[in-house]
Amino acid sequence: MLFGQNRNQLRRFYFQSWDKFKKQLPMEPMESIIASSIKQHPEYHDFFDNIEQNQDRDFSPEMGQTNPFLHLGMHIAIQEQISTQRPAEIVHLYQSLCSRTGDPHEAEHFIMDCLGEMLFNAQKNQQAPDENAYLECIRKRL
Repeated sequence: MLFGQNRNQLRRFYFQSWDKFKKQLPMEPMESIIASSIKQHPEYHDFFDNIEQNQDRDFSPEMGQTNPFLHLGMHIAIQEQISTQRPAEIVHLYQSLCSRTGDPHEAEHFIMDCLGEMLFNAQKNQQAPDENAYLECIRKRL
């Protein structure tokens, strides 16, 4: 793995990717993917401009806080699903949502809700993620 499984290493990789993007430095493919995701989220630009203040920050859903690392990571996961066509129906569903919303980024947000629900249920039930439930959730968004 490029950045290990350590939370701080992963977070540092996000900050470094954004810094390289802003400085127009050469980037590795994964750095470009991360920087592109951050670029699409101007609400996170200030956050990623300040590594010292935000590297170790925790996020509480109860306080109405969205974790930018989780949010961007889910975008990246969805883009990976689309590029690998796994699950098999994801490309068709994504394209249908793009047509409906007129915005690929918004389509990813619809899918993200379902991805989050699937992962939450898998963790809660201590089971593997249910791909069929995930796809059915996306179909209902159409």
